[in-house]
Amino acid sequence: MTESLASVELEPLEQIHAALVDRIAKDDLKLPLLPHVATEILNLTSDPDAEMVQLAALIQQDQAIASQVLRIANSAAYAPRSPIVSMQQAVSWLGMKMLGELALTISIESGVFRVQGYEPEITSLWRQALASGLYAKEIARVGRHNVEGAFLGGLLHTIGKPVVLNAMLEIQQTMGLALEWESFSMLLDVHYVQVGASVVEKWKLPPQVKEAILYYRDYTKSPNPSPVAMVTCLADHLASHILELDSLDEASLQSLPVVDALNLYPDDMETLFTHGETILQSVDAMVV
Repeated sequence: MTESLASVELEPLEQIHAALVDRIAKDDLKLPLLPHVATEILNLTSDPDAEMVQLAALIQQDQAIASQVLRIANSAAYAPRSPIVSMQQAVSWLGMKMLGELALTISIESGVFRVQGYEPEITSLWRQALASGLYAKEIARVGRHNVEGAFLGGLLHTIGKPVVLNAMLEIQQTMGLALEWESFSMLLDVHYVQVGASVVEKWKLPPQVKEAILYYRDYTKSPNPSPVAMVTCLADHLASHILELDSLDEASLQSLPVVDALNLYPDDMETLFTHGETILQSVDAMVV
């Protein structure tokens, strides 16, 4: 137990933390399943022979996802020339890759980023995850990196947090204890990386996604030369900046060691900064 953890609500915090550590050690956490539609979307969008009509038909099988996709496709963030009223139109306007990412994102949000009683906190986590995923794509593009899984690495780098939070809520209910969000938040920061890596491993996602989760906070420890952890690291910083979750200004972001590690030039960073407003629009469109 670290000093910071021991300083807040000592007894209930220690009890819940001990029970949580025990569950993680015994591999006894309830890890969420990857929604079936999300699995099918991943398989389809990774198939070079797949056709747009197949993706449209797949999304239409889930009316909740389909209606969300159409709502977002018609938002100012995607600026359609005329109203999009069918999935075929959405595919034509957005393209197969973007539409697949959009449907996958909606599916994951509804299946994982939902914790009853903590809606504002989870919404904040989800907005940061969305912005990180969108920024990861832009960093890979601007930095001329062929990073497989850049979007998923950014989107899922904190997926362990809602999973750990649900586990702690279950533990505290069983024990008849109660913690404040500050205490929950500290425990999330201790365990979400390990749990998030277990989630994406269970989902059989590309190994780069697990690498992004494990090493984005300290990419120098990554055993692989892939830049995915570095891309996720910078995406996390840029997302927090545009969402005003930290105090780093653009000059401070320019000076981050990860910028040099990715061989990004000042002009590259300026380009990334200009994407901030568009990414915020997309986040606002996706979060209901």
